[in-house]
Amino acid sequence: MELQTIKQRYGVIGQSPALNHAIEVAVRVAPTDLSVLITGESGVGKEVFSQIIHSQSARKHEKFIAVNCGAIPEGTIDSELFGHEKGAFTGAHEKRKGYFEAVDGGTIFLDEIGELPLGTQARLLRILESGEYIKVGSSIVQKTDIRIIAATNVNLVQLVKKGKFREDLYYRLNTVPIYVPPLRERTQDIPILFRKFVVDFSEHYKSSPIQLSDEARQVLIDYEWPGNVRQLKNVAEQASVLAKQKVVSAEELRSFLPKNGQTSRLPVLSKDSSEESFMSDREILYKMIFEMKNDLNELKRFVWSASQNEDPRFEPTIPPTPPTPPTPEYDTKRYLPEKSPYDASIQIQKEQTEYPTIVDNHAEYEEESIEQSLSITDMERELIEKALIKHKGKRKDAALDLGISERTLYRKIKEYDINA
Repeated sequence: MELQTIKQRYGVIGQSPALNHAIEVAVRVAPTDLSVLITGESGVGKEVFSQIIHSQSARKHEKFIAVNCGAIPEGTIDSELFGHEKGAFTGAHEKRKGYFEAVDGGTIFLDEIGELPLGTQARLLRILESGEYIKVGSSIVQKTDIRIIAATNVNLVQLVKKGKFREDLYYRLNTVPIYVPPLRERTQDIPILFRKFVVDFSEHYKSSPIQLSDEARQVLIDYEWPGNVRQLKNVAEQASVLAKQKVVSAEELRSFLPKNGQTSRLPVLSKDSSEESFMSDREILYKMIFEMKNDLNELKRFVWSASQNEDPRFEPTIPPTPPTPPTPEYDTKRYLPEKSPYDASIQIQKEQTEYPTIVDNHAEYEEESIEQSLSITDMERELIEKALIKHKGKRKDAALDLGISERTLYRKIKEYDINA
């Protein structure tokens, strides 16, 4: 079938060489059963290429189904694709066929393939290699004869490097790659597409189609179009309904274009201030718990060394050995007193020697530890005061030392009424 006939049949508009090449590859690979991976940004029309492949294949009379993998929750995607047995999980009140069983003999288009969980990727790889799969909650291996066409708007190679996508599955899907170019790479097609959409909307709303001035036409071409064909269609509809004049000026056309068209095409993640405050409080709490743990470890080492007499402070002082008294030639029992003066001197030295009592010292230490405040609020206040004293009232340095943000430190100073 000729290229122009394919375009007219499936509503593909444009004469870009990159677009024509993508259509030619799709037509050539259609009669085979090879797996196809269609890549391109969101809104370029990847699903149209899957329909071209199916309709030009030997399976064109069988079923075709398009599945958006990113729209199915991770907990149910295995059941959706492969089916499940009755009682396989909570809510599985009856046996259910999956897409691979329902479309057996046909073609399945898996859009946003990069969103598949790793476990589902392993199941999909088995189907690609042997055509076998097992339903959720079953132990029976089933066979399916199905052609898989996958599509993605993300870089799967980067996902493979990050461990979020199986390398073997990537090479198995990427047997025949088809790249659909974005609008900014085929600017000559933008005015043609815009005109086609305007004519369609004028017929739908029963009004005369709008036109663009030369300056507005150039604005249309120079715009980045992060949403590609889908976004261009939306702008054409807005202009058809809201334009004040039938000839749209450049200034009026810019009012229909988002201001971020010339910047990054990636979504920006915003950070909630309440979440930041929560994270800061949690960080300082973790820091205090970590320091308390260190204090407990020090206490354990102290008690252990004390019990083993390893601390030099607990080494008992041994009194000097008294001189040996001369051996008398007479009867000691008769002439010596009941207590020898040497025994008395030894007793006096024992009384004067201060032997440290390990048990008493341990009891004092334990008592002192118990008397210390165990309030997290008091410990937090003490840490902040020490940090401020250490850094001579410089709050930025104190916050850095505490491991919290300067904003959180200001709030804590005000909360605890700390003079800083």
